[in-house]
Amino acid sequence: MADSKEAPPPPLHIMVFPWLAFGHMIPFLELSNRLARRGHFVTFVSTPRNVSRLRVVPPELSSNVRVVSLVLPEVDGLPEGAESTADVPPEKVGLLKKAFDGLAAPFAGLVADACAAASSGDAAAGFSRKPSWIILDFAHNWIWPIAEEHEIPCAMFLIFPAALLAFVGPRHENQAHPRSTVEDYMVPPPWIHFPSTLAYRRHEAEWVAAMFLPNASGVSDVDRFWQMQRPCCRLILLRSCPEIEPRLFPLLTGLFSKPAVPTGLLMPADDDTVQAPNADAAADQSLLAWLDEQPRKSVVYVALGSEAPVTAELLRELALGLELSGARFLWALRRPSGHAGELLPHGFESRLSGRGVVCMGWVPQVRVLAHGAVGAFLTHCGWGSTVESFRFGHPLVMLPFVADQGLVAQAMAARGVGVEVARDYEDGSFHGDGVAAAVRRVMVEEEGKVLARNAKALQELLGDRARQDRYVDQLVQDLHYYK
Repeated sequence: MADSKEAPPPPLHIMVFPWLAFGHMIPFLELSNRLARRGHFVTFVSTPRNVSRLRVVPPELSSNVRVVSLVLPEVDGLPEGAESTADVPPEKVGLLKKAFDGLAAPFAGLVADACAAASSGDAAAGFSRKPSWIILDFAHNWIWPIAEEHEIPCAMFLIFPAALLAFVGPRHENQAHPRSTVEDYMVPPPWIHFPSTLAYRRHEAEWVAAMFLPNASGVSDVDRFWQMQRPCCRLILLRSCPEIEPRLFPLLTGLFSKPAVPTGLLMPADDDTVQAPNADAAADQSLLAWLDEQPRKSVVYVALGSEAPVTAELLRELALGLELSGARFLWALRRPSGHAGELLPHGFESRLSGRGVVCMGWVPQVRVLAHGAVGAFLTHCGWGSTVESFRFGHPLVMLPFVADQGLVAQAMAARGVGVEVARDYEDGSFHGDGVAAAVRRVMVEEEGKVLARNAKALQELLGDRARQDRYVDQLVQDLHYYK
């Protein structure tokens, strides 16, 4: 008797193209590799310098992932060689978007060539099918006519928490409920009909309001977001899951009239996704050796990401707070753009020699967070860093600045896994004594034990690899169903 089971659907050929920021490229790459491990074929697109800084393809996936580099056009005012947000100060990111928009024609050529090769049978083995999907980022407002011309469905993959998209909302809700003042961004939007922490403080709200205005590229970030409402965008993918953001996925599916699909948290297995510029293996080993000498759970790891707009004055307050706290610390310190002078208080490193380490270069963050000596994470609450904290169950000392960071900090405080540094919410300033108080709450006081238990429980909830894998399995089913 013949086997009545249906044959499995053929593998997909998916073009994946992230925005030019490592906080975007890394999860896009992780998703690409997970799709490839399930037998699908992925064309990963970026620019030459970014590709050289990403360890893109594990050897066992080399037949399923191919990498294509498109040369970024030159733009007046953009520093030479700048190809990611890590290469430019915050005020130049609009120019990077303008250069990125110049990739429309080369990408159109890439898609046309892929479609022509598929129809002629000249494509490389495994990539012989016309692209089944384009998975794109928020910034590609020019990709839609290309996809429509070749009848390729798209999915917008957002590496932010679902909370940010819920706060921004769709175009029609913003037209029905216009937000014209900064104060309008300091309350939950009216389309969220359940209690939530989805509101910004004033210094954060000013940044969010600017997302709705055109930048140096000539287009606002929110207008780029809203292109997901075009018919050829069939899915919204979010680097999140209902366990950490309950109620938001059904809300977003309703608001945007298309499925909002969790990819899971896509936590990389190791710290080898990025080839650090000027990485120093000996320095890495020195940091880890210093951690080896510290008591268990005694060190605060301090890192504010690569793009948080932190001034030299605020960094000095942070240094003062670390000194006042009495805690051991390892600080991955990034020099503010354009600042060439003395950064830390006079004598800071010599006074704290042995108790604290300041690293001005790249730090292997995952390996540091995994170390048994680390007991807390002082973070800007970027979603990528917060996801990494989930993996290791560290309580948080939170110092958010822009983008989704304020929403993440408030959500983590509500879950009882972190405390925010006290600050002036009018201008975002903070002082050393506030930093010290927050660090002591987490590392010394009885409250810290409760925060640590809650963080450990969250680690157990979100660290279930089988459950996280099921989100990618479901995504694959959705990609087959909605194409």
